[in-house]
Amino acid sequence: QVQLVDSGGGSVQPGGSLRLSCTTSGFPYSRVCMAWFRQVPGKEREGVASVGTNGYTNYATSVRGRFTISKDNANISLYLQMDDLKPEDTAMYYCAADLTCRGTWVESRSWTYWGQGTQVTVSS
Repeated sequence: QVQLVDSGGGSVQPGGSLRLSCTTSGFPYSRVCMAWFRQVPGKEREGVASVGTNGYTNYATSVRGRFTISKDNANISLYLQMDDLKPEDTAMYYCAADLTCRGTWVESRSWTYWGQGTQVTVSS
């Protein structure tokens, strides 16, 4: 049974940094595509960043240059380094994974497995 566990969220002031982590278990092999999404109440889940099996990364325009996604293939863990955080980054952040790696990365329906979410709040 595949499980994803998100952690690392918290409250920070604008300009601060956080590092999110996603640990996994149950995958049959390490060639897994992974991504981070975020969601605020009343809005659809938004793709933040993704990393493919070849290491290729994608970023939403709103976070490019501030966020860095990385993946530990040995442990099948995912990370999101978030710098220069802004109030508009406030959201619940979710780790996502998929074994087929098909579909458009920004669409939540492209991802099969999800973490439980970790809250990020950016406020002065």
